Amino acid sequence: MGIYAERVLPRLQDKVMSRKVHRDVRARICVGLSGDVLEVGFGTGLNVPFYPSEVTRVFVVEPSRVCLQLAEGRIARSDIPVEPAGITGERLDFPRETFDAVLSTWTLCTIPNLPAALDELLRVLKPGGAFHFVEHGHASDDKIARWQRRIEPLNKKLAGGCHLTRHIPEDIQRAGFRIEQLKSYYLEGVPKPYGWTFEGIASKT
Repeated sequence: MGIYAERVLPRLQDKVMSRKVHRDVRARICVGLSGDVLEVGFGTGLNVPFYPSEVTRVFVVEPSRVCLQLAEGRIARSDIPVEPAGITGERLDFPRETFDAVLSTWTLCTIPNLPAALDELLRVLKPGGAFHFVEHGHASDDKIARWQRRIEPLNKKLAGGCHLTRHIPEDIQRAGFRIEQLKSYYLEGVPKPYGWTFEGIASKT
């Protein structure tokens, strides 16, 4: 991993992803979380202030040591325990049906083997548990989607492997989740190729 990816990108993403428009979405998507929660793609802990009091513990998957260092202050200010849970969502070291809920915010775009990660999230989620997610991906507008395909190779290099063209709801359903709520929209203030957003909740039946 080069200096840019290891040292610069986490700090850049911490700034970019902490804007008010992102905070508003984080606040919404965390509503309803409770019990033991697995957060995949914890990043710099930007969701921590929005964990509801009903959450018992949060186990976090995050490959970047720098991100975890930047998150220390947010974790220290939280009353909810945050515990490390590995560096990849593609292989989780937990028994089946461990967690009451799973949380992912702007993460599924970067996971190299997304089907494997979604299979793991389904495996460790309890029956009736909820998967709360907000992700960007393949736009419904053909013109924007064409731009996404054009710029995706460069974006993957600059943004930690971030794909712009993933069909996130379909991927989640294909893994065996049932989508209960879904909103799709362009995130305000974000260029459209990067801003087509899927915000929803899926369940394990």
